[in-house]
Amino acid sequence: MSELPQTRLLSIKQLAFSYRAKPALQGINWDWELGDHWAILGANGAGKTTLATIISGEQTRFAGSLERSDQLCAGGTAYVCFERGRRLYERDQKLDCAEFESNARDIGTRVRDLLPTQGCSAQEWDDIVKLLDMQNILDRGLRYISTGQMRKALLASALLSKPTLLILDSPLDGLDVATQRRLSEALNSIMMQTTAVLTLCRSPEEIPSACTRLMLLERGRILAKGAPQDVLSSPDGQRALKAPPLEFALPPSKAVSQTPASSEPTIELKDVSVSFGELCVFRDLNWRMDQKQHSLIAGPNGCGKSTLLDLLTGDNHKAYGQDVSLFGQRRGSGESVWEIKAHFGRVDARMQFAVPNGSSVEAVVLSGFFDSIGLRDRPSDQQRGTARQWLSALGLATKQKTEFHTLSFGLQRLVLLARAMVKDPTVLLLDEATLSLDPGHRGLLLDAVDHVVDEGRCQLLFVSHTAGELPRCINQLLQFEPGEDGSKVLVSDR
Repeated sequence: MSELPQTRLLSIKQLAFSYRAKPALQGINWDWELGDHWAILGANGAGKTTLATIISGEQTRFAGSLERSDQLCAGGTAYVCFERGRRLYERDQKLDCAEFESNARDIGTRVRDLLPTQGCSAQEWDDIVKLLDMQNILDRGLRYISTGQMRKALLASALLSKPTLLILDSPLDGLDVATQRRLSEALNSIMMQTTAVLTLCRSPEEIPSACTRLMLLERGRILAKGAPQDVLSSPDGQRALKAPPLEFALPPSKAVSQTPASSEPTIELKDVSVSFGELCVFRDLNWRMDQKQHSLIAGPNGCGKSTLLDLLTGDNHKAYGQDVSLFGQRRGSGESVWEIKAHFGRVDARMQFAVPNGSSVEAVVLSGFFDSIGLRDRPSDQQRGTARQWLSALGLATKQKTEFHTLSFGLQRLVLLARAMVKDPTVLLLDEATLSLDPGHRGLLLDAVDHVVDEGRCQLLFVSHTAGELPRCINQLLQFEPGEDGSKVLVSDR
């Protein structure tokens, strides 16, 4: 039985945790009183996720003590995080039996299958689904929904389990602006009830307005904790929230350029539509991207933005039989998928799902030369040298041998940017590239993108939900507007 005071949810004393002899948390002392809702604020790598895994019970080997109240032991903890989505994706990948299906498609686990029905009424189930606007994805497989839709599915699953403590790791990441607003209102409503909520944040803007207490974490240590405004206005709070100055240096270009002839558009689509069975994703897209143009692809979750990127890179076969030209060549005129992929470097959250466990940072970057997820080919000495140059350029020189999945989310994204750039692509595709990055890493990534574009290294296709988080080079907009018969795409100059 717990010996905690009846007014306390949990108590942590001198908690410490190390990974491979490197301290991740040090000297954490923390008491959580009933009725409080906490947020933990810190940059990528501050220790937020490590502390959350210890509180949730996922990590049980640590120094110090953690006492849970009887109420917390009885009601349990639900932890909504990117890592759980990655594990679900990997499981469905392993169990994929599409080769045995007549339509060569295995849906796998549906969103509906993820949502518990025990312990909640049918009305409560429907209310959560409607609150998160999930009606149209309930029967889709988890591998066929966007990152933002996956986050909503995980959140719905957690809310329906009615835990005593709900831990949310950057809950607004990957959601369009309208959904962010609805979810923020829902979270504030939840906090007005009895459930205790812990929110992990990378910037002050992510702190829920109903949050009563804030902890500032830096390099595994607590800098300050107390009322949110007091912590944010403290000297430590002001210092910790300032991103350090960052420098970006380019490695030498490849000797052979892949840039198409100047008279040809880089990308041209005429009256292109994409459907899967009865589901129309987008329709009648007319789009010309000339050289010197860098495009923003915008629109709400699930409207077809990632489908368009898959169409361009050859990961979606729907381009065949339609009027699609890339780099001056009509699709279906004899080119291979690998010849198409040679022009593109891509960064998206799905890659983080798919990187095999145990992969080193260097191996992930080297896989970019072969357009593979996981390094299965033997790289040359020149390729290794180029990979190391890009890692150094992005401040990751000391991480070459580090296991990819042990890095913070933000550092993983920078590794994937290095992976995309090693082959000097003609077009860089960034699909929600700033997702889950703290202001410092976000600024580094956007500055790096602008630098490679300013140097004439590539053109840019940038997908983003969040206004203001854009590279300066963007000069064209593709706006997806969903409709009952598929999204309509409006193209304009910026």
